[in-house]
Amino acid sequence: MAKRSYFGTDGIRGRANSHPMTAEVALRVGLAAGKLFRTEADRRHLVVIGKDTRLSGYMIEPALVAGFTSMGMDVRLFGPLPTPGVAMMTRSMRADLGVMISASHNAFSDNGIKLFGPDGYKLSDAREAEIEKHMDEGLQEGLVGPTELGRVRRIDDAQARYVEIAKATFPKSMNLNGLRIVVDCANGAAYKVAPLVLHELGAEVIEIGVEPNGFNINDLCGSTHPATMSAAVKEYRADIGIALDGDADRVTICDENGVVVDGDQIMAIVAGAWAKDEKLAGGGIVATVMSNLGLERFMQGKGLTLERTGVGDRYVMERMRSGGFNLGGEQSGHVILSDFSTTGDGLIAALQVVAVMIQTEQPMSALARQFEPVPQLLENVRFSKGAKPLDSDKVKSAISAAEAKLNGSGRVLVRASGTEPLIRVMAEGDDEALVAQLVGEISDAVRVAGG
Repeated sequence: MAKRSYFGTDGIRGRANSHPMTAEVALRVGLAAGKLFRTEADRRHLVVIGKDTRLSGYMIEPALVAGFTSMGMDVRLFGPLPTPGVAMMTRSMRADLGVMISASHNAFSDNGIKLFGPDGYKLSDAREAEIEKHMDEGLQEGLVGPTELGRVRRIDDAQARYVEIAKATFPKSMNLNGLRIVVDCANGAAYKVAPLVLHELGAEVIEIGVEPNGFNINDLCGSTHPATMSAAVKEYRADIGIALDGDADRVTICDENGVVVDGDQIMAIVAGAWAKDEKLAGGGIVATVMSNLGLERFMQGKGLTLERTGVGDRYVMERMRSGGFNLGGEQSGHVILSDFSTTGDGLIAALQVVAVMIQTEQPMSALARQFEPVPQLLENVRFSKGAKPLDSDKVKSAISAAEAKLNGSGRVLVRASGTEPLIRVMAEGDDEALVAQLVGEISDAVRVAGG
């Protein structure tokens, strides 16, 4: 695949007010995508836009609006709404395009733009490449006349609509009565909707990370900092903790003792329950190359498969669609339940785990460890601008040597981050000391090559 100038593994992302996350680039996205998705001259075209709680959203949103309306597309603004909510609303409002302004789990100083097609699914690499091509062309010729400019309106009940959709995914025969649940909304997009869904289903809700100020999204809270959730669970003696990230498309859970449960264990919990109830489609699940070998062995033990894709929930979803799977996700907590959603949805995934707790009449601690994880170590190595450490012969040699030492009893994975100047070095195997040694050797080689 040709190198792309703007789009990474999950839309466009970068430091706010620095290339590529500037108002000018956002304007070009609106112009280019508007040009591409305004397909019929005889009807109005619609784009819907949601965002998280970052201060820079106030810069990116109007720039996008200006681009889309210049191309004759009507715009509906949702305000703060989880990414999966934007995907759902794109489809339910029959929009031509959906946009989410968010940098997901990153710090407030970053922002991003994710695009969804009219079916509610993230755009393919090919479609994003088309948008990039238009972004770098002269866009003046596509502008509409003064009478054809798009119209803009805010949708005040977008959050209420998402609340109802999320509640409808919970088994109708169940409720959350008698459960005390901590929910950490990361001061992000779900700060209103997630506590409301849990409360309306009957839970006693302790809510944290629900006071966004533009700067505190993901700051010592949410799924990337689960210690905050765990401490609250222990303090309030809750039955379970649920921590979402800034745009609520991923989730981390903890049990009643504050012990953290990652995305691999969440997938195992849901896969096991769904397989037992004959609700698991495709004969298994889809995960990424980062998911633990223990999950793969767990699935095999149940006569089920685990298919792996590249990192990114978009690639998981593409494989789920082509293979007829209805469950997939990432170790990081992106869990996709395609019976309910077209992308990762942290809240809906958590609701399915709680449903298993209720159905089995077991505490979360009894469900939390479905399999024994194989020792796995990940190290992120930063490299200098312009360096290409993965092209280095010494790095390639270190990787080959590591694979030879594992001799089929584990895996090595070395890849570049799609959003930051990082090389992610991961190894896993039954011998923990060997895994640590191999990650160290490869990381040292990457540091030297990365300048």
